[in-house]
Formats: sequence, structure tokens, C-alpha cells
Amino acid sequence: MPGMFYDGGYMTGMHGLGWLVLLVLLVLLAGIFLFGRGRYPDRGDDRRETPLEALRRRLANGDITVAEYEERKALLDRDGGRSA
Repeated sequence: MPGMFYDGGYMTGMHGLGWLVLLVLLVLLAGIFLFGRGRYPDRGDDRRETPLEALRRRLANGDITVAEYEERKALLDRDGGRSA
């Protein structure tokens, strides 16, 4: 049965296509490892949103009106000092 695996030298070692597949897999894995971390910029960032930033975000999203924003900002300025 040696002819089944050898076939006159055809099935010995890795062919060019095998090397190409291995190279593509390695490049994909390296790309996922190196550039995949940029997908989630919050990850590892321990910085928390300040109350003023949250208030600005809510105004920008339309969750609160300008009057509500100014009222709450005045409370924040009064209670925590000037934070803008």
C-alpha cells in the first residue's frame, strides 16, 4: 500500500496551495488580533462619563429640552462647582 500515499512523489510534503492556505490563515489571525481590538474602543477604558457629559449627550439625543438642560446644568454648577 505504499503507492496509495506516495503516488510517485505527488503527495509528499506540502504543496504550494497548502502553503498558501496556511499563509492566508496566519494573516487573518494576525489581523484579527492586531486590528480587531479597535472595534470596541470602550473596552479597557476606565474613564466614566461625567454628569455634564451625560447631560450634553441627553440634550443632543433629544431626551431633554434646552430649558431642562439649562436648569439641570445650573444645578450641577451650583452643587459641584463649575464643571464646563
